[in-house]
Amino acid sequence: MDEIDLAGLRREYETKGLRRAEMHPDPLEQFATWFSTAVNSGLPDANAIVLATATCDGKPSARVVLLKNVDPRGFVFFTNYLSNKGRELEANPQASFAVYWQPLERQVRATGRVERTSREESEIYFHSRPRGSQIGAWVSHQSEVIDARRILDARMAEMTQRFAAMDMIDLPPHWGGYRITPVEIEFWQGRANRLHDRFRYTRQKDGSWLLERLAP
Repeated sequence: MDEIDLAGLRREYETKGLRRAEMHPDPLEQFATWFSTAVNSGLPDANAIVLATATCDGKPSARVVLLKNVDPRGFVFFTNYLSNKGRELEANPQASFAVYWQPLERQVRATGRVERTSREESEIYFHSRPRGSQIGAWVSHQSEVIDARRILDARMAEMTQRFAAMDMIDLPPHWGGYRITPVEIEFWQGRANRLHDRFRYTRQKDGSWLLERLAP
């Protein structure tokens, strides 16, 4: 394997930075503003977040999922409830995520409690997906070991036939949404000399948010 000089990989950040006066009092509104900028900048997969969960004994795991809704209640993503992350969230309903928009030199981190979305909310999103993706949710027993790709292909053919005469595909009982209700959200803006701007919102007991600047 070719040797790569990881220690030598660096670049300077060149943005104008971030000031407290620019921060919205509500971090979810602040996130919506930054997210809109990322989308309007044409960044691919701007809604891709790295989601971290953990078992009851503290063993962590992380993976990329797609954020599908942000509202005053929190951040929503959808998945198979029987997957590894689903089982971990069932046993330990807390999670954190990070998103990095490299061209904008911006990062957001959030931590909070997780609960399933309502069945109605899951159905609305499920039926907005392409038909093939809906069938795929029935096909994959997510995180289970399989011997070969042909098993998935065979299941896909079987399920495609099963639902061929149906205009609307039923939402699988093992599939739906999760909402992260944040208790802490941090916004990071790259700056020169690694003296980045960091602002952390922490939810208070009365539901308000405390905004603090952190050292980089």
